[in-house]
Amino acid sequence: MKAYELMLIMRPNLEDEAREAVLEKVRTIITAEGGTVDSEESWGKRRLAHEIAHNEEGDYQVDLFHADPATVAELDRVLHITDQVLRFMIVRRDDLASA
Repeated sequence: MKAYELMLIMRPNLEDEAREAVLEKVRTIITAEGGTVDSEESWGKRRLAHEIAHNEEGDYQVDLFHADPATVAELDRVLHITDQVLRFMIVRRDDLASA
């Protein structure tokens, strides 16, 4: 398995339950095929450099995880069609030891 970092920007006006549902969906996809979530860090609401979908702020979340490339492809597909997500980026981490 390879190490990855996910930066997720969600709509700032989400209720706590909706925000947690998105994060639980991410966790479920990663762990379904044997991946592991190493750490989750909420950065909170921050002003965006430019407006995205009429939002001037975004709710940031950064997750570090280990998964197979097929799992990352599925996560990418699901996040693209999730309305609560404004933007996201999944990056392969070479500085973390792969399991």
